[in-house]
Amino acid sequence: MKNSSLKPGPLDGIRILDLTSVMMGPYCTQVLADMGADVIKIEAPAGDTSRGVPPFRDSGTGSQFRSMHRGKRGIVIDLQKPDGLTAFMDLVGTADVVVHSMRPQAVAKLGIAYADLVAANPSIICCNFLGFGRGGPYAGGAAYDDIIQACSGLVMLQDELLGEPNYIPTVLADKVTGLTGVYAILAALLHRDRTGEGQDVDVPMFETLTSFVLIEHLAGQGFEPPIGRPVYPRVVTPSRKPFRTADGYLAVLVYNDKQWRRFAELAGRPELIDDPRYATLTARSNNVLEWNGTVAEILATRTNQEWMQLLWAADIPAMRLNRTDDLFTDPHLAEVNFFQLVDDPVDGTMRFPKPPVQFSRTPGGFDRAGPLLGEHTVEILREAGIDESRITAMLANGSIAQPERPPRA
Repeated sequence: MKNSSLKPGPLDGIRILDLTSVMMGPYCTQVLADMGADVIKIEAPAGDTSRGVPPFRDSGTGSQFRSMHRGKRGIVIDLQKPDGLTAFMDLVGTADVVVHSMRPQAVAKLGIAYADLVAANPSIICCNFLGFGRGGPYAGGAAYDDIIQACSGLVMLQDELLGEPNYIPTVLADKVTGLTGVYAILAALLHRDRTGEGQDVDVPMFETLTSFVLIEHLAGQGFEPPIGRPVYPRVVTPSRKPFRTADGYLAVLVYNDKQWRRFAELAGRPELIDDPRYATLTARSNNVLEWNGTVAEILATRTNQEWMQLLWAADIPAMRLNRTDDLFTDPHLAEVNFFQLVDDPVDGTMRFPKPPVQFSRTPGGFDRAGPLLGEHTVEILREAGIDESRITAMLANGSIAQPERPPRA
């Protein structure tokens, strides 16, 4: 069960069976586990491939996996064996949500499609992470983050900005889709709470990231007939980049009209306040290249420290540039205790980011790293009411597995 040393989270009492792998689905269930859900990570005997992403310590499982699955429990079940499938369906009877990232044809072949799950638990919610929505010509196709970044328009937006297509250097499609899965599951749980009805929920990567991209880039295509390209000019102009100062670089965005007036005053350039090219947000948007050039010219005249003091005092957004290394010594993150240390009996002390959302009454959180492969197999099956003789038989025939090393206390 969920470790009782934690204060309950808002999802305390919700059980989620997590059949996902790699990043998208596990990120979704990480958020749900942080909010107090009892998330059971179900793996095939070979384990989630992302266990092999380095660096490692003694467990042989990388820090990415151990962070992504913090607070979850782990069980190994071979769904291709009849006893394994039966044990899984026993667990479905105890669960609120099943989450998977397998293609529909694979789910149907295993016998764990929504219709199969409903037979074991009529109120079950099933969340299907898909590459592409059902029914279209891409349905059932293989999809990874790079592929979805490309077909959603995101990669070619980089071409508009940089002069060549490029991937965003984070797995954006996986993580945006994972977060979309979180709100879809929560909405389905709310509906079930009101009506008693479970349901089947599809969260397709392509449609999700395309919707995400078009929030600001819908532009002229928002009208019929269209009145312009689907591009938001401010964010794709080549001049949208950190500004050089007298001794380095700063991120600065002088966005609204009040900020522009203050900036012109700080610069000693009052004539810019009423300059028709820059006087309003609309004017600055229509003259974005020239506007950024003027800001760059001004920022080059003082040091980082001088500008940070002036801009913050004037409530104009500005920050120094952090490398990922710098995040671990950032004074703000230190002050808000953003990182949490966990004492793991196998890998020693580990450091993970805390949940960014804080609840005043139901904080939730985590107090352990992601599980070893099959670490809680026997514990979870006992909770489901499966007797010892059946567990012993399944261990013997390979339908389930537990780690060779003793599980943690």
